[in-house]
Amino acid sequence: MPFIPHTESDTQAMLRDIGVENIEELFDEIPSEFHCLGLKGIPKALTEFQLARLMRERSAKDQIKLSFMGAGAYEHHIPAAVWEIATRGEYYSAYTPYQAEASQGTLQVIYEYQTMIASLTGLDVSNASLYDGASALAEAILMAVRINRKSRSKRVLIPKTVHPFYVDVVGSITRNQGIKIVQLPYDNETGQVSLSALDAYSHEDITAIVIPQTNVFGVLEEVHTITQWAVDHDVLAIALVNPVALGLLKPPGEWGPDGVAIACGEGQPLGIPLSSGGPYFGFLSCREAFVRQLPGRLVGRTTDLEGTQGFTLTLQAREQHIRRSRATSNICTNQGLMVTAATIYMSLLGPRGLRRVAEHCHVKTRDLVSVMNGIDGVDEVFTGKRFHEAVLRLPVSVEAVLNVLSEWGILGGVPLSSWYPELGEALLVCATETKSDDDLKIYGQALRAAIDQVSEA
Repeated sequence: MPFIPHTESDTQAMLRDIGVENIEELFDEIPSEFHCLGLKGIPKALTEFQLARLMRERSAKDQIKLSFMGAGAYEHHIPAAVWEIATRGEYYSAYTPYQAEASQGTLQVIYEYQTMIASLTGLDVSNASLYDGASALAEAILMAVRINRKSRSKRVLIPKTVHPFYVDVVGSITRNQGIKIVQLPYDNETGQVSLSALDAYSHEDITAIVIPQTNVFGVLEEVHTITQWAVDHDVLAIALVNPVALGLLKPPGEWGPDGVAIACGEGQPLGIPLSSGGPYFGFLSCREAFVRQLPGRLVGRTTDLEGTQGFTLTLQAREQHIRRSRATSNICTNQGLMVTAATIYMSLLGPRGLRRVAEHCHVKTRDLVSVMNGIDGVDEVFTGKRFHEAVLRLPVSVEAVLNVLSEWGILGGVPLSSWYPELGEALLVCATETKSDDDLKIYGQALRAAIDQVSEA
């Protein structure tokens, strides 16, 4: 809807009615030192034509680089129909469905999404989503603390194999709520959580444990063993999962003897483009017994007095709807457009399609590692089974090699030295179904040449 400004006479009439002479009087309680007297560094306004030309010139400078980066943000093929449908006006501009009678389309999309996420994770119920995977993990931990009343410690075990960004976000959200995060070390050979280190907490009061699958190294964790440990010690198990991997691996609802209590993760791989870092969305699901502690909105299906099927907001334990002190969350959102795209993506692929995507990702990563292992001085760091990603150790500076590759139009991976300095010159690489055999050969040749160039410098 276009913005229609008030005329000067409209403004003066409103000021006269409320008894002030000018707009500045409305803000006289703000100290003068906080007044903004101009926007420094902002150039003069451009005409529409000038702005369009400037944007064309800048877009021409963009480069499409061959990417082997991962670490939580993945390049997958997105069928054209996904965003053709998602950007239709009725989806693109749909707002929060507070009025069920006027929002049946939006409510049905969210209901279908929840059903798909619950099926994908093997759990009973899903919410309408959260901001991103990291905040979804934080919400899952808050939820676990509320559920596990046997535990008084509010201590949560998080493996060091969880993405460091996720750990940072969890710390920011939980540190002022008395929750203590304890990090579990990983085995230097396999890249998995050290089970011997886990045993050290067998006789301590632990509220919850986070189980990543896959972990930040792309390594598959011993999820059944860890889940069993959690059950044996009255610890609530939280699965942090890659949704594409679930097309191939057992869902968290089937881990261990009875599955985990809560599952969460990042939904970006489900039809959301990389888009320079966002927007993304987080998913969160749980057993039905814990549904009252699930943050956000839940959409349910019902029938009206005439027997006609309809959809409605069933549970809304948010601060807008109940007393703030009883709210399960005050940062949750349904990320409606991203959820719509993900629902369309999963509908188009179906279970078999998602499995094929996961299989192709596994094969491409295997082939990529095989190419890399043929380069002198390049070795795979971990022996654990992997999916989607692998960690390689280079004989020279990873940062220097990545700079050279970038100049050649290749995003060669993610350096791990700042997160895991103990790994030395370690490089995290990723290959999805979008990479051809020629892409792998090009990368292998470029990496060999980049290493030689850095060695000779």
